[in-house]
Amino acid sequence: MSQPMMYKGYPVVSDGNKVYFGEPYNSFMVVLTVLENKDGIPSRILVQLQNTDPALALSTEKIVKESERKNLYDAYELGSVWLGSALKK
Repeated sequence: MSQPMMYKGYPVVSDGNKVYFGEPYNSFMVVLTVLENKDGIPSRILVQLQNTDPALALSTEKIVKESERKNLYDAYELGSVWLGSALKK
């Protein structure tokens, strides 16, 4: 079995226009959604810190923080800061 891709110690999984990072068994994870591409390069990315509590039925209830970034690097950086902070609480 191959090792998952990692970013700053968090596993990363992509599915279509979405990238998930963090452990699903932790209380939070980050979801990046590519909203727009320019010449095949993501140019508008929605960054969400989501609560993984299965009791939260609606996806809007799961969203703890949300922002947009113009490139993947900035999106990953913001997500990793949010996730690290949320998991320390």
